[in-house]
Amino acid sequence: MTDIGGTLPSVMIKDSGNNDLNLAELPTPFVLYYYPKADTPGCTNEGKDFSALKPAFDKLGVAVYGISKDKPAKLVKFAAKYDFTVNLLSDELSDATEQMGVWVEKSMYGKKYMGIQRATFLVGKDGTVAEVWHNVKVKGHADAVLAAAQTL
Repeated sequence: MTDIGGTLPSVMIKDSGNNDLNLAELPTPFVLYYYPKADTPGCTNEGKDFSALKPAFDKLGVAVYGISKDKPAKLVKFAAKYDFTVNLLSDELSDATEQMGVWVEKSMYGKKYMGIQRATFLVGKDGTVAEVWHNVKVKGHADAVLAAAQTL
């Protein structure tokens, strides 16, 4: 599990253009928010909230990435449908998701299953994790992350 003071794992992920990226080599500082599935209500609202605040993050020099297990092609459609301005990443193989500690057991209607826990990581200029939010509630979350980014 990645925690405050730690670094992100060196694993390959893809951007929405299907290009390979190493998670540990993303230019710092940045926000990495995990969301369960593209085009679902909570994930859509979270993407809209971060996109609305992207100019403020840009002013701070902090990039914003959303990541899920969705395929890159689905990410392109998702971003276009809602005019997202944040970068969406794909961890289709779940390597980063598992190493970051956000692949967890969930329960819905009494049925247990594995899925992505909504979580956000703020990575500072030095490449270490400055802040972590687990079990994120979407409303107001992007604002809280922006406030934390302003202290970097």
